[in-house]
Amino acid sequence: MWVARLRPFTGTHSVEGVVRALDETAGVRVREALSRAGVPPRPERLWLLAVKDERRLELWAEKSSGERVRVTTWHVLAESGGEGPKLREGDRQVPEGIYQIEGLNPNSAYHLSLKVGYPNASDKSWAARDGRTRLGGDIFIHGKDVSIGCLAIGDPAIEELFWLAGTVGRDAFQVVIVPTDLRVKPAPRVAVAWAPELYGRLKAELTQFPMP
Repeated sequence: MWVARLRPFTGTHSVEGVVRALDETAGVRVREALSRAGVPPRPERLWLLAVKDERRLELWAEKSSGERVRVTTWHVLAESGGEGPKLREGDRQVPEGIYQIEGLNPNSAYHLSLKVGYPNASDKSWAARDGRTRLGGDIFIHGKDVSIGCLAIGDPAIEELFWLAGTVGRDAFQVVIVPTDLRVKPAPRVAVAWAPELYGRLKAELTQFPMP
């Protein structure tokens, strides 16, 4: 089994090698899910929608018609912190905002991982406004079931996501992390002056994702 062959991680695996090793397991599952959703096997645009209070991570893709469709949902097995954006290094908060995928780590201590591009330009701008430094970083979506400020989705799920990101390229992805489903719930009240601006942006972004 592939999992047994790759452990323990020694820092010698490549993204391409892991993708090849997963092609007949996680790759098959992802291709079947894309097909069921009516999405091409190599979609040009993909979204990861993380809803913190419901501990779910949804994979969305763009159909040839331009419509966004949900492909699958993974359960977040572990996260830390609570509602509200990440403000500083060591606060153990999962960030909230719209991010890119900065890289794929095939040698993660948490099986496999994708690095989320926190802090983004907005995070840095708000920090400068507040006079905050040391914003932290190293936020990942990864395997296993433990987390400090990251989203842990377990090994089978991260294998699927890693295979897809390694196949289509990380630039195809956008990551949207929200405190709650702002389409149907009010934004949380947090002691952050610019939170209404952030949540207004996130609510507008969520309107692009059709309700089930």
